[in-house]
Amino acid sequence: MLQRKFLTSLVLLALLTAACGAQAPEPTPTAQPSETPSTTPTPEPTLTPSVTPTPTSSPTETHTPTITPTATNTAPPTTTPVPVSGFLYDNWDFVDAPAGIIGALNSSLLAFVNTNNRDAVGDVRTPQPANDNATLYYLNPNGGAPIPILQMTAQTGDQIFVAPSGNALAYMRIENNPSTDGFYVVDLTLDTPIRGRILPFTSLVQRGIYSRPSWSPSGERLALALESGYDLDIYTVGRDGSSPTNLTNSGSYDFWPVWSPDGSSIAFVSDRARCPSWRPGEPETCDGTGAPRPTGGYVYVIDPATREVRQISQQWVTEPPRWVNPRQLSYASGDPAFGDPERSLWIADVITGQTQRVTLSSGDDAYKLSEAWAPNGRTVIYQAAGTATELVVASIDGSTLYRGNALTFTRYGLSAAWAPSGNAIAVGGIEGQCPYGVIVTEPDFDFIARGNPPPSMCQPTYSPNGNLIAFTGVNPRIDGRMDVYVANANGFGAQNLTVNLRGNIRLLGWVGGG
Repeated sequence: MLQRKFLTSLVLLALLTAACGAQAPEPTPTAQPSETPSTTPTPEPTLTPSVTPTPTSSPTETHTPTITPTATNTAPPTTTPVPVSGFLYDNWDFVDAPAGIIGALNSSLLAFVNTNNRDAVGDVRTPQPANDNATLYYLNPNGGAPIPILQMTAQTGDQIFVAPSGNALAYMRIENNPSTDGFYVVDLTLDTPIRGRILPFTSLVQRGIYSRPSWSPSGERLALALESGYDLDIYTVGRDGSSPTNLTNSGSYDFWPVWSPDGSSIAFVSDRARCPSWRPGEPETCDGTGAPRPTGGYVYVIDPATREVRQISQQWVTEPPRWVNPRQLSYASGDPAFGDPERSLWIADVITGQTQRVTLSSGDDAYKLSEAWAPNGRTVIYQAAGTATELVVASIDGSTLYRGNALTFTRYGLSAAWAPSGNAIAVGGIEGQCPYGVIVTEPDFDFIARGNPPPSMCQPTYSPNGNLIAFTGVNPRIDGRMDVYVANANGFGAQNLTVNLRGNIRLLGWVGGG
């Protein structure tokens, strides 16, 4: 026992030293107030004394004084800089995640959140009072009880972000206490996992734009968009709160960062081609021009090591891009919600810079929604929306592999996932709007599995090795509750993995296995 206390003291001393050290790297610039130019006072005219005329016949001329012109005022900036939240690392403490969790992450686990859990209830039919608890769990699909990782309040909602490696996470801690509320990172790689606050705010909406943070595949760095005086910039920070770095610092709006699957680059959206800067007084600034604040931009990629930035899209986008594989990036242009006549799909090769639009050789669709790309970037399934909705599987060369209404989903209600091999598609619904049971098809939509609920299939996702499909399902026979299920690659043998938990369950996806 004495030895463990001594080791814990050493860990605390090391963490205090690391926390202090985390403050040293590049601080976030705090917006400075706009300078009000001083006005040079207008000098009073100095009168040259008139010469008293002598009693002669020709009077002496009196000279008129020269007036110094008044200095011209420089117009002040039209935008007031916002207060900027500086990075910090405080409120750190130990979390109750098991010390051996990193070893468990050698296998692929499922991450999910259970809110309002009442696991002490003996009879599921017995009403119980609600609570404000939410717990992040990891779960081995091959057996074993769910592993509690982090306790939160229900106010965190969906603002929890787990690294693909599973060894780090970030979340919004909201307990109605300004001294502790904020954005936290959790480092699970330590013998005793620890968390700390890195930003003292409670909203990821920055300048009216919500940007989802993105972890590097290894879980070492987190990328996120933050207000920076007059604009938005992409920052990265370590899972221990160290080395906060402004990657873009362009003066324009840079947002929606998404880390590539190999960790070599970050895709993001920026308005820099239209507005090189929003900072007053800079060349080509949009400040004071009446230009509207952007709600979208063009797609770019940046190398975090060299900070080299390359523009990918020539199309204006109003939603985040998505990585298909380490080399290909997909994005959509046009938004029906804003009255655009079409929503088009694009795929780009970030090495060559070539982009290609999905255009069917016959019977093209104006609105292509809820798309999911095959891992090789050659085939896509989407929802064609017009007076009615259809499912379409199309090749990038314009050929159609399938079109039909064998399955009907509400608009934006499709959630599809490709097997890593590209030879199968799991098809489901979204957030409880899931009318079908387990559905797995071949790329030409020949059915491999076509089940009837219960359970229904919502938001299916294949494991990294392609051996399993995880999904959430609703069982109306048990109070309509939602559980996490897993089935084999062809959709058969579905098993309920969370049958012993109570409350609302939200599946985050697969972690670990690297």
